[in-house]
Amino acid sequence: MAGIVVQLAESGFALVSGLFTCAEIDLWRDEVDRLLAAEAPTEPAVLSHAGRPYAARNLLDAWPRVRDIARTPPLSQRLQEVLGPACGLVRGLLFDKPPEQTWSLPWHQDMTIAVKDNTISSEHFGKPTVKAGVPHVEGPLDLLERMVTARVHLDEVTDENGPLRVVAGSHRWGKSLRFAGDAREAGVDTHTILAKPGDVLLMRPLVAHSSPASHPDTQRHRRIVHLEFAPAGELPDGYEWYWFDRVA
Repeated sequence: MAGIVVQLAESGFALVSGLFTCAEIDLWRDEVDRLLAAEAPTEPAVLSHAGRPYAARNLLDAWPRVRDIARTPPLSQRLQEVLGPACGLVRGLLFDKPPEQTWSLPWHQDMTIAVKDNTISSEHFGKPTVKAGVPHVEGPLDLLERMVTARVHLDEVTDENGPLRVVAGSHRWGKSLRFAGDAREAGVDTHTILAKPGDVLLMRPLVAHSSPASHPDTQRHRRIVHLEFAPAGELPDGYEWYWFDRVA
């Protein structure tokens, strides 16, 4: 596990192979497919385009299984090694790239966190928004630098189905991409994350990342359970996490 701590410090990301079993992944894949197919008339958790669901928010409520996933020892032990014993799960998202309904994301950093009240005056938090009924704000730099995201792969990710691309060391840039548009044209070294079902990518939120659309002829999904973790349950200025579920 010390190797993961070093990788996160130096590169900002670490791919952990085979963290979950095939049986676990098969179960979770079936459950998230039912979630994406379900109607949600009272809470806009499932996002869709042209009738095809491609993502879901508010997973801690919409799919409580994520709490069990976060506490599963292969993952929880690594999280505590990186974040400390008081760490907790603070947000869960689900992403898919369905065949014939793919999408892409430009280079960006993850800076938004879910809170109970985003109207409190603060020098630390800003840019309030509401996503699927939940208040969000942009987190302060010192918090984002200490958080970790775990991306649990439910499908094999190849060059065919829109893999994540990351820039090693970019978590040390602060709130800045240091480039615009095409990373390669800017001379930035990018890494493509290819993975098997059950592999988990641990990543600092400030790592610059993007993903292209899937190949137009692919029949592959790219289902990712995206879980965000913080080192502790306390926030400054009277702010509170919308969710905080202790890992240990």
